Amino acid sequence: MRLSSPSLLLQICLFLSLALGLSQSHPNCAAPDRGSTLQVIHVYSPCSPFRPKQPMSWEESVLQMQNKDNARLQFLSSLVARKSVVPIASGRQITQSPTYIVRANIGTPAQTMLMAMDTSSDAAWIPCSGCVGCSSSTVFNSAASTTFKPVGCQAAQCKQVPNPTCGDGVCAFNLTYGGSTIAANLSQDTITLATDAVPYYSFGCIQKATGSSLPAQGLLGLGRGPMSLLSQTQSLYQSTFSYCLPSFKSLNFSGSLRLGPVGQPKRIKYTPLLKNPRRPSLYFVNLISVRVGRRVVDIPPGSFDINPSTGAGTIFDSGTVFTRLVEPAYIAVRDAFRRRVGRNLTVTSLGGFDTCYTVPIAAPTITFMFTGMNVTLPQDNLLIHSTAGSTTCLAMAATPGNVNSVLNVIANMQQQNHRLLYDVPNSRLGVARELCT
Repeated sequence: MRLSSPSLLLQICLFLSLALGLSQSHPNCAAPDRGSTLQVIHVYSPCSPFRPKQPMSWEESVLQMQNKDNARLQFLSSLVARKSVVPIASGRQITQSPTYIVRANIGTPAQTMLMAMDTSSDAAWIPCSGCVGCSSSTVFNSAASTTFKPVGCQAAQCKQVPNPTCGDGVCAFNLTYGGSTIAANLSQDTITLATDAVPYYSFGCIQKATGSSLPAQGLLGLGRGPMSLLSQTQSLYQSTFSYCLPSFKSLNFSGSLRLGPVGQPKRIKYTPLLKNPRRPSLYFVNLISVRVGRRVVDIPPGSFDINPSTGAGTIFDSGTVFTRLVEPAYIAVRDAFRRRVGRNLTVTSLGGFDTCYTVPIAAPTITFMFTGMNVTLPQDNLLIHSTAGSTTCLAMAATPGNVNSVLNVIANMQQQNHRLLYDVPNSRLGVARELCT
C-alpha cells in the first residue's frame, strides 16, 4: 500500500489555481461514461460548475474545509443518534458539503444532473421545477419526462423513506442533511448511469429546501438501506461497487465509480463489513489499531469498539474530507506523530488542525490496522501544505466535542488514490493502491 511521491499541495489552493487556467471546455470534461463506470469529479475541478469563482487564501481555504467537515460530522452523528442534531454554529457560511459528483441522466428524454455520491446516505433526491429554496438553476423538469410518475402513499417505498407523509395521495418525506433540510415528493423515473438504464427508480423530487449545505443538483445514495442505489439495482449491480478518488494534483481531478462485480480488482485485501443496528446503512469496519512509522500506538482500550447502544465504531465515508478519530485515540496518534517528527520542533495550529509546522519535516507513514487488512498511508494522504510550502499540517483531527463524538471516520483525503471495493453480498470492504487519474 506504500507509494512515495511529492507532498500534496493544499487541495483547494491547487485546484483553484488550476481552475483559473482551465475551463469546462477541457476535453476530458466531456468524456462519456462507459459501460457501468462513471467519471467521478471533485466539486472544485475544472469540469465542475460548482467550483469557487473567487480564489481564497490558504488559511481561509483550510478553515472552510473544516467547517464543511463539521457540518458533515453533524449529519453523520444525527444518523447514528437517530435524531436531529442542532447545527454547529459558525461565522462562515457552509456551502458545499459533498465532495465528489457523478453524472446521472434522469427521465425520458434524459435530463443530466451532477449528483453528489454519498456512501452514508440511502435515498436519492434532486431539485425539481418550482422548488423553493433550491440553489441550483439546473433543476429536473418532471413535466417534460414521459416516464415520470409520483409514488402513492400505499406503495412499499413510502414506508422506507424518512418521515413520510401523505398529501393528495402522493407520498412525501423530509430529512435533514448537515445543516439543511429538504421536503420532497417520492417519485419514480428512469435513471441512466453510464450506459445502464434503470427504470422505475425511486427518488425524492425536492419541493422545498433550507440551508446551504445541500448538493446543488442532488444526491445519489450509496448506503446499504432499502432506498439506496444498491438495493434498487440489486439484480443489475449485485450490491457491489467501487470507486477511486483522485489526488487533487491530478490535472482533471477525475476518478471513477464502477458499478457491479464486473471489472473489479482481483488482487485486493479485504476487511469484514460490520453492521451497527443504530445505523445499518453505514459501512462499519473493525479498526484494531494505528501504527505510526513502525511502532503500534498505545491507544486507550475501547476507542475503536462498536457499541450498538451508542452507535460507536469506525466507518468509511466518501463525504468527509479529513479523517476524524475519537479524542483519546487521536491524541495518542498525534503525540506519536509529533515524537517521530521531532520533539524539539515548534508545533503550531490552524483552525481544527493542532499539529502544524513552519519548517520542513520528515513525516512518518501512518498505518490503519483493520481486521485482515492494513492500509499504510503515504505523505500525500497525511499532510496538507501551504502553497508556498511554509506551513505543513497533519490532515487529521479529533471528532468535535459538540457532535456525537463516538464515531471514527476514515475520510476521503485518506482514501485518495486507492480503489475502495464495497462487496456487500460478501460483507467485506477492499482497499488497494491505485493512481486514480
